[in-house]
Amino acid sequence: MKVSKNRVIAAACAAIILATACDRQSGNKSEEPYKADLSTLEGQWRDSVHTALSHILSDKKIVIGEYSMPIWWTIYGDEPSDGRSLYISLHGGGGAPAEVNDSQWDNQKKLYKPSEGVYLCPRAITNTWDLHFRPESDKFYETIIQLAVTCLNVNPNKVYLMGYSAGGDGVWRLAPRMADHWAAASMMAGHPGDVSLLSLRNLPFMIWCGAEDHAYDRDKECAARIEEMDKLHEEDPEGYIHEGHIVPGKPHWMDLEDAAAVPWMAKHTRNPYPKRVVWCQGDVMKEYFYWLGVPIEEAKKGSMLTAEVNGNTITIHDCDYSKVRIYLNEKLVDLSKPVVVLHGDDKLFEGTLRKSDSLMKKTLYQRNDPSYSFPCVIEIGL
Repeated sequence: MKVSKNRVIAAACAAIILATACDRQSGNKSEEPYKADLSTLEGQWRDSVHTALSHILSDKKIVIGEYSMPIWWTIYGDEPSDGRSLYISLHGGGGAPAEVNDSQWDNQKKLYKPSEGVYLCPRAITNTWDLHFRPESDKFYETIIQLAVTCLNVNPNKVYLMGYSAGGDGVWRLAPRMADHWAAASMMAGHPGDVSLLSLRNLPFMIWCGAEDHAYDRDKECAARIEEMDKLHEEDPEGYIHEGHIVPGKPHWMDLEDAAAVPWMAKHTRNPYPKRVVWCQGDVMKEYFYWLGVPIEEAKKGSMLTAEVNGNTITIHDCDYSKVRIYLNEKLVDLSKPVVVLHGDDKLFEGTLRKSDSLMKKTLYQRNDPSYSFPCVIEIGL
């Protein structure tokens, strides 16, 4: 999109106003020194979340609105110095009576055994064919992560997603639309449907399917998605890390050859601050993704936003929104120096940012993830 010179000036002024006035908007005086301590904020956040969610440990069930999700977990290995890992493992079934899905849930509890970490199997909130990736499900998975981080000492950068059959269907959808939550993901014997893989740019991803798994053309669909990931990685060699396995001679059940996914995932940790973000909205609209934010009312399936950081310059590429919020910290840019925002060749913002205590707290409680507590934000109008 070509932006006129007047619109560039207007957008830049709007961005400067928001970037420098964030203290005043939150009630802080602009001359007040920045003194927020993330470790203190995180401690307060952990205490509040622990208080709110600790009852789940005894209830073994999460209730949100009209839905409930029973959960089962066990812990393997010694706790590392940087915190435990969390494996969320989704069961098969779907489109079947409750007792069938209950049986599949029980089976999932025994399928995989990481050498270290919390292995947690949620029971899907419905018995429908899309039992793991209904729009209501995302809040449950976010709650599981918050519970594990604050009550089981899980490292939020070591959270992994996996699932078999209908659970694999869930991984296809949940991995890209919640990619900023996961360290790695593995899909076993599921069908991708019409899901876009573009948002997997920064999420190591595995695909497993039996070569004889012909139902719903799973074998062909998975093979096609492996080729798609190959091409994405070829075009963007620093992104789209993946492995694909169409297992010879195996039907829907792969005799646990896919268990190799567990140590493969364990080698990866989440990078909350990738220098390049590719964001394609899925079936559930998201307001935030890594260090980017968009007007939720403008989001629709397939909406695109691509942005990257190079030094202290942020460049926005594909964008289907009228505004973009760019959340920044010292791990993304040098906040002591001016920051530049480009859209194509047009400069939309240049200036030194002031840090905001209140913004750090606000973003921490919005995202419920200490990695996404940001002291600065720039809002760009396009």
